[in-house]
Amino acid sequence: MRASELRGREPEDLRRELADIRRQLFNLRFQWQAEESPDSSRARRLRRDVARYETILREVESSKRAVRPSGQGQ
Repeated sequence: MRASELRGREPEDLRRELADIRRQLFNLRFQWQAEESPDSSRARRLRRDVARYETILREVESSKRAVRPSGQGQ
C-alpha cells in the first residue's frame, strides 16, 4: 500500500494493521527456521510495510503535538 493511501486513515486502524503485518513477519521467520523456504521477497515487502506504517504513525503523532494550544507545554 502506498504512503499516500495510508495518510488519510485513522491512527487506530493503522496500528491494528501494523500489528497484523508484524505477526505475518513473525510467522514468516518461523517458516524460515523450519526450513520451509518461504518467499524471501515477501519478507522484504513486509519489512518495508512495517517501516511505512511506523513512519505514517510518527507523522500523525508529531502533527498532533505541533497543534498544541498556546500557553500549554513548552
